[in-house]
Amino acid sequence: MTQYEKRLVTKKELKSVCGIPYTPQHIGRLEAAGNFPKRVRLGPNRVAWLLCEVDAWVNERIALRDASF
Repeated sequence: MTQYEKRLVTKKELKSVCGIPYTPQHIGRLEAAGNFPKRVRLGPNRVAWLLCEVDAWVNERIALRDASF
């Protein structure tokens, strides 16, 4: 696993790094439905996501958009 693949992004970074506006409810619903990468628990009140998985999720959304045209 490369350094990029191990990079974690926090809730706040989802918006700045990936352009995903984070709301706990929305991301939680997507995760529960299997439509967003699973979080990594860092502590009792701290979570993050693998950047490579979030990037893959964004790329899937782009591919779906492009396929519908």
